[in-house]
Amino acid sequence: MKMKKLLAVLSSAVLCAAMLSACGDSDSSSGSKSGGKSSGDLIKVGIINNDPNESGYRTANDKDLKEAFSEKNGFDASFAYSLKNDEQITAAQKFIQDEVDYLLLSAADTAGWDSVLKEAQDAGVRVILFDRTIDADESLYEASIVSDMEKEGDTAVEWLKGQNLDSYKVIHIQGVMGSAAQKGRSGALDEAAAADSSKWEIVAQQTAEWNAEKAQQIVQSVIDQGKEFNVIYAENDDMAKGAVAALDKANISHGVGKDVIVMGFDCNKWALEELLAQNWNYDGQCNPFQSSYILDVIDKLENDEKLDKKVIVMDEKGFDASTITQDDVDKYGI
Repeated sequence: MKMKKLLAVLSSAVLCAAMLSACGDSDSSSGSKSGGKSSGDLIKVGIINNDPNESGYRTANDKDLKEAFSEKNGFDASFAYSLKNDEQITAAQKFIQDEVDYLLLSAADTAGWDSVLKEAQDAGVRVILFDRTIDADESLYEASIVSDMEKEGDTAVEWLKGQNLDSYKVIHIQGVMGSAAQKGRSGALDEAAAADSSKWEIVAQQTAEWNAEKAQQIVQSVIDQGKEFNVIYAENDDMAKGAVAALDKANISHGVGKDVIVMGFDCNKWALEELLAQNWNYDGQCNPFQSSYILDVIDKLENDEKLDKKVIVMDEKGFDASTITQDDVDKYGI
């Protein structure tokens, strides 16, 4: 009744799906390391995520989860999507009522989860966080599989400082307020501006909620007001793309050696190609492929094994347009 067959063949979620498709109907007496549940005894999972249309990152994240948590891989998975905390909490309550075995959560906001996670715990539902952290007692969830959003922000801002501009006049386009990604990526920039207000100025700071059109409107508004700026710090690639659309419309040059530095996050393949063409300057990696980490946790829990650590942080890096290669685009682009 354990899930060892998953991790025995899993090197990634896609590989897992491909390799297990041929043995989905085999029983646990096959002699291989496949002692998983039979097709009639699936692990029931409720997955709460942000809108998959939010960004290329989220689309890749959702696809990865759907490929991994399929019936042929031993799961009965249901999905719920929202960018609003209250709607996600309602979905969590429904999954608990449906008696799922595991609740997988990418929270829209870091706050407000204690009560519903206590409900899950009381009902015997094991909670695994992915992609984003929450402000709740660690006893309420089994593991948290995350990017280090603060490190992503620190890496980006340190890169920006390394450009040695005479002054930094930044349009700061934020993601959904309160999300771990927004807080981590905003914090480093806010600290840099506060530490040296004579050299750093946040010309505009506004949320575009990960949306390209809203980001374009923000930058267009700054241009229309005649404000000077030389940096676009957008907290995801789609918003950077929207910002660039406004620059292009106003015939403002951008990229390596141009008037405006453009920075994004997530490493969509098309965004890294913009770096390769030197139309953008920087892109921070955020790894969307988290299912293999989650499967590892579930496998250990199903086998009553102790987890090595509560918080599992994925390695990530930042890319500079002056040094990025085609190999980087092919390897890291999502």
